[in-house]
Amino acid sequence: MTAPPYLLHHLLEQAAASGAERIAVVDGDRQATYADLLAAARRCARLCRDEGLARGDRVAIFLPKSLEECWAIFGIAMAGGVFVPVNSLLKPAQVRHIVADCGARIVLTLSDQVGALAEAFAGLHDIRIIAVDALPEQEPAELPPAAGIGEDLAAILYTSGSTGRPKGVMLSHRNLLAGTRIVRTYLGITEDERILSVLPFSFDYGLNQLLTAVEQRARIVLLTFQFGADIVKAIATHGITGLAGVPTIWAILTRATPILAKTPLPTLRYITNSGGAVPSETVARLREKLPGTRIFLMYGLTEAFRSTFLPPEEVERRPTSIGKAIPECEMLVVTADGRRAAPGEPGILVHRGPTVSLGYWNRPDATAEVLRPHPFRPAVEGGETVCFSGDLVTEDAEGFLYFVARNDAMIKSSGHRISPTEVEECLMAMGHFQQVAVIGLPDPFAGQKVHAVAVALGQVDGAAVLQAAAAELPPYMVPRELELVASLPVTPNGKVDYVGLVRERSHGA
Repeated sequence: MTAPPYLLHHLLEQAAASGAERIAVVDGDRQATYADLLAAARRCARLCRDEGLARGDRVAIFLPKSLEECWAIFGIAMAGGVFVPVNSLLKPAQVRHIVADCGARIVLTLSDQVGALAEAFAGLHDIRIIAVDALPEQEPAELPPAAGIGEDLAAILYTSGSTGRPKGVMLSHRNLLAGTRIVRTYLGITEDERILSVLPFSFDYGLNQLLTAVEQRARIVLLTFQFGADIVKAIATHGITGLAGVPTIWAILTRATPILAKTPLPTLRYITNSGGAVPSETVARLREKLPGTRIFLMYGLTEAFRSTFLPPEEVERRPTSIGKAIPECEMLVVTADGRRAAPGEPGILVHRGPTVSLGYWNRPDATAEVLRPHPFRPAVEGGETVCFSGDLVTEDAEGFLYFVARNDAMIKSSGHRISPTEVEECLMAMGHFQQVAVIGLPDPFAGQKVHAVAVALGQVDGAAVLQAAAAELPPYMVPRELELVASLPVTPNGKVDYVGLVRERSHGA
C-alpha cells in the first residue's frame, strides 16, 4: 500500500509511479508526461542542491505560466526549499521587493529577464539568478531525499492588502495538501479531468489547480489569454472539463465574448469562482450560456486558502450566497464584541481547519491580527489558532453564508455603513454594464461618498441609471456619481483593484 503523501513533491512522485505515460501538462505546442515532469523536477532539485540550497531556503520563481514553472514548483520542494512564485506581470522593482522580503537565495527566470533583474537586485543580499531556458539537457540525477515533515514551510505567496506593500503568506506542505484534497473532494476531480489553467500560480487557487491535477494524474492545460475567445477556443480544442476564474473573467466571457454563445462546450463539466463575489446578474448569464455546466461559487482568502463553497444545486435559489464551509473546516461568524452572531447579524468570518496558514513571513504583528486563538474554545479544551478573515458576512437560519463587505472596505457615509457589493448588484442588474466597482471616496460632509466606476456595454444615460438606482436603494446608498471607463484596473491575479481605484480618485481630495 502506498504511503499517503505528506510533502508536496510526493504528489508528483506517486502520479509518475502509477501513470508515467499520462499527459500531465500541455503548454501551447509542448506537452509533458508525468514521467517527463518528474524528471525535470529532479533536475531542478539537483540544480538547487548544487547551488547550496539548504532546508527552508527560499527560491523565487519569476516565470510566465509554463511547463518550466510547473516543474520548478515541485523541484524546489524536492530539494527541501521553499518556492515563492512571483507573478510574471510584475516589474523588476516589484520583484525586488518580494526577493528582498523573503530573502530568496535563488531566482529562476528566463534569459531575457536576467539583465533587468540583476540591475534591480543591486545592493541586495547574494542572489543567484538562473535562466531555466539556458540550462543544458541532462539525465535526472539521483538525489538523496530532503528532510522534512508536513508542518514545514513549503511556499510563500505574496498578496496585496488594503495598505502597504504585498505580504508573504506562509503555507506548509500540510496546508497545500489539505487544500488539494478538500477541493478535489467537493469538485469530484478524477484522473479523467482536463483542467484549463488561466489563473497565475502566484495566486493560491491557481496553484491549487496544478496540485489537484497532479494528485489525480489528470491533465492541466496552461493558457495565457488576451481575449475571452481564447478561453472558449481552448475549452473546445482540448475538451476541457474544468475552469476556474475570478469575477473579471466571467464578466469578459458573458459580456464581451460573442463566440461563447456560438460554440458548443459539451465537455465543460464545471466552472468555479474565487477572488470576489460574482454579481447575480452575471451568474444568471453564465447559467444561460452554459446550461450543461455546474457552477461552484466559492469564497476564500490566501491566509486560509478556501473557506466556503455554494453547491451548484443552490445557485439558482441563493445566487448571492457564498455557501457553507468546505469539507474538514468550520466557519464561525463572530461579532465585534466577541459573540457568536445571530442569524442575519453581521460578523467577521472566522476560519477553522487544516488550511489555516502559518501567517505572514517576517511580520509577527500582522500575523497576530489575523491568526488568533479560537474565540470560543479555551486552551484547556483544545484551543487552537484560527483565521480572522476581516470579511463581514451574515449567516441565515439554514447556515448559508452571505458576503457583506471587507470590514475595512465598508463605506461609511453620514453614519451609515454601506456594502459596496450590494450597490454593485443593483447597478449590474440593470443590464447596462459589463462590470461595476463601487468605492468610498473622501467627502468633507459625509465622511465618505458612494462612487461607482463602470464599464458600459453601449451608450448609457448616467443620470437615468442613478435615478433607477434611487428606486431600488435607500438614498444614502445611491452613488453620487457614475463614472464610465473603458476598463477597470485589475491586480496581477485578475481581481478588480479597488485600492487603486480609491487611490487614483482620492489624490488631492
